[in-house]
Amino acid sequence: MARVDPKAVLEGRIPGRPPVALIAGMTVSGVCAAIALGVTALYGGPGFWVGALLAIVPIPVLIALALALDRLEPEPPRALAFSFMWGAGVAVLGALVLNTAGLLYVTVPIFGESEGHFVSATFGAPVIEETLKGAALFVMLWVRRNEIDGFADGIVYAAMVGLGFAMMENITYYMRAFEEGGTEQLGAVFILRGLIMPLSHPLFTSMTGLGVAYAATHRRGQVAAPLAGLLGAMILHGLWNGAASQGLGGLAVVYVLDFCILVALVVIVFVERRGTVRRIETYLPAYAETGLVTPQDIRMLGSLHARRAARRWARVVGGPAAGRAMADYQLAATELALLHKRADRGVADPRWFVARRDALLGLMALARQAFLRTQAHPRRTRPSGPPWAAGQGGSGFLPPSPPGPYGR
Repeated sequence: MARVDPKAVLEGRIPGRPPVALIAGMTVSGVCAAIALGVTALYGGPGFWVGALLAIVPIPVLIALALALDRLEPEPPRALAFSFMWGAGVAVLGALVLNTAGLLYVTVPIFGESEGHFVSATFGAPVIEETLKGAALFVMLWVRRNEIDGFADGIVYAAMVGLGFAMMENITYYMRAFEEGGTEQLGAVFILRGLIMPLSHPLFTSMTGLGVAYAATHRRGQVAAPLAGLLGAMILHGLWNGAASQGLGGLAVVYVLDFCILVALVVIVFVERRGTVRRIETYLPAYAETGLVTPQDIRMLGSLHARRAARRWARVVGGPAAGRAMADYQLAATELALLHKRADRGVADPRWFVARRDALLGLMALARQAFLRTQAHPRRTRPSGPPWAAGQGGSGFLPPSPPGPYGR
């Protein structure tokens, strides 16, 4: 039997080498990021290295916070990496070129030096930057729309794009603060941009992410929803830039606005997560006759706490291999429920639905077999049953009973 790649099945792709389009996109984004860094370093002097260090330090924590929103059905690492690199590369370099050209040839000649910078920051930059950031989400909607299963996915991908963009942009802000006001001004800017509200760009682009996610999971609004999301991102960005130029009062207003948007996005994610749990409880009982799920297993799959406990139990009784098998089983079951969600909304091609369903069921079967094989070691002490199963026969993860001295 050919070896099955669980990650390829979960991500809905052909196993093997990364797609050429992904390699090309990462390469182009990396080159653009290198050029943008080179230009910034050329004009930055010693302040560039200070700015780069301060911009990079919070990124791992911010990425972890963004990914925490998507624990029930984590997105493919390669897609997340592409989104981050697009924001840090293509979007940043494109914004650098277009914003500079707009200042030099449009806003400053028309409105003058002071007003030209205000018009550019409030109206020009939001349109340019949000369009460039949103382009990554539009690309995913075009080529990988089946990977976007709901609003949480759109928010996470948008957050990755925004974090990449913000990291590169913050280098410039920190560099200028260090060169103009020394460590005192640098500290103030870092507190405002890096600690109090480091998620402004991810929040702006999340509006585009919501629109793209709606288009990916509904039959209507294929054009209107992404464009409405992009418009929302531009408006929020413009409000931020315009209010920030009004001093501390303006900053206080936009910080409160951003906080309210952040709370709203978290609420959306949690409401959607509860909906996914309900779909697990609705759709998976139909597969009980396959022997791959039992009512107790479905109860485990419907709780993040129970899923974590199941993975811990699997690692205890079967080691790392059993833990990986349990994780693959849980993710495949979740993807199966989300597949039915797409079918109910009429956005799943029937032939693709059948092929995807069979692949996920096959992965669930292989994952369970891999787990049970870890229990067949003759020297292993027979473990207690799954913590979520009540009594014998309560779970497909119960190892078979060993034969007695006179056979079974």
